[in-house]
Amino acid sequence: MKIVHNYIGGTISASHSERCAPVYNPALGTPVRQVMLSTADEVRHAIGVAHAAFPAWSQRSPLHRARILFRFKALLEAKRDALARIISEEHGKVFSDAQGEITRGLEVVEFACGIPHLQKGEHSANVGTGVDSHSLMQPLGVCVGITPFNFPAMVPMWMFPIALATGNTFVLKPSEKDPSLALELALLLKKAGLPDGVFNVVNGDKEAVDVLLTDERVQAVSFVGSTPIAEYIYAVASAHGKRCQALGGAKNHCIVMPDADMPMSVSAIMGAAFGAAGERCMALSVVVAIGDDVADSLIDALTTRIGKMRVGPGLMEGPENDMGPVISAQHKAKILDYIAQGQEQGAILCFDGRGVSVPGHEQGFFIGPTLFDRVTPEMSIYQEEIFGPVLCVVRAPDYRTALSLINRHPYGNGAAIFTRDGESARQFAEQVQAGMVGINVPIPVPMAFHSFGGWKRSLFGPLHVHGNDGVRFYTKMKTITSRWPASGRLETHAGQFTMPTM
Repeated sequence: MKIVHNYIGGTISASHSERCAPVYNPALGTPVRQVMLSTADEVRHAIGVAHAAFPAWSQRSPLHRARILFRFKALLEAKRDALARIISEEHGKVFSDAQGEITRGLEVVEFACGIPHLQKGEHSANVGTGVDSHSLMQPLGVCVGITPFNFPAMVPMWMFPIALATGNTFVLKPSEKDPSLALELALLLKKAGLPDGVFNVVNGDKEAVDVLLTDERVQAVSFVGSTPIAEYIYAVASAHGKRCQALGGAKNHCIVMPDADMPMSVSAIMGAAFGAAGERCMALSVVVAIGDDVADSLIDALTTRIGKMRVGPGLMEGPENDMGPVISAQHKAKILDYIAQGQEQGAILCFDGRGVSVPGHEQGFFIGPTLFDRVTPEMSIYQEEIFGPVLCVVRAPDYRTALSLINRHPYGNGAAIFTRDGESARQFAEQVQAGMVGINVPIPVPMAFHSFGGWKRSLFGPLHVHGNDGVRFYTKMKTITSRWPASGRLETHAGQFTMPTM
């Protein structure tokens, strides 16, 4: 069985750890390779290599760094389908969804290619007589990315392209559930001309993560994952003096108003709720229907559409399935437990995704799309992030009740509204307590030149990822105030002991 090792100093680096973990094909329910779980010393070695590579890389011109990223972008485009197959095999998502993930990551690479403009500082002439001020946006040093299983290509590319473009070196710790894609990205960066040591990959679990959070040579940590882990990452990294952005979980809501375009709304909700088997931090997991008529129409339409969904492997010959498996047997068991809790707590199970069996893939980690009606805020399926193909419908009598429901929820990643009314849409955009808002758009993930991030317990740290916030996160500002006396006219002045003014 193939073993997934680390990538350190420009080469595949065999781990000497005595610990490893199986990497499954979720559609088959069987291991396809093993990943080594790095020792603390191996992680420190990777940090040391990145630290040693920083001085030379940070001195390269922004244009030089951008040209390497341009070549990396071209290589990614050429290998998109091969990379998507790796994602589908290890994660389980359908092939077209894996292709889309790579495309969204590529958009951040494209944004980072503009770094000669993005990293320009500011300049003010004559802030005082003969005095000028200007600023520099300088790199930090060794930066770390700790990324989740659900987007093994896109989420790392939210981070390292901007970190590298701004002159930092990088250590990536991908999820041990689908680690192969990270090594492929490392090899493409090398082929694009990235110097050895600038980008490194270490595989591992909490032992590796704790080294990355505490080593004094690491200057910044980016994380995407569940809220409890995000909170831990932020607390430990911050306590050790590191800049940190830790993106946590979500419970994304959408409001469906009585004037909404119902067919469009249903189609949008279906894809947002059940795409990638609901394993997205921006998945739509709660629909708030305004009035019983709207709710009844939604339930009827959703039930009909769900009944026609094809559930099966992400890679197959012939027509593509709508939804693949979830990531692991443990995660499947967790989702099944939530469905049971929903029934026990009084929600109406309109469509039950349990018991799905895919011919030829009986051991796969499959759960069918599941729909609950009359969910209330006290229920665990409403309060907690399920991270699976489970959609909850909550009934509200009016818009203000629905908005209050969303704003009281502890998560604030994304929210959407379906309406034809501009006034309602504008009020919602201004008043909803969420970091990303969709108007007739169910998954409002910003383009790469804007920034991605939630509010409340969906984000720990002041800066979002990619866009201008990403550039700010991976740079530190230095402001220079200068005066150049005319040659030959230097005068001796007595020391001044008061607050300097211009």
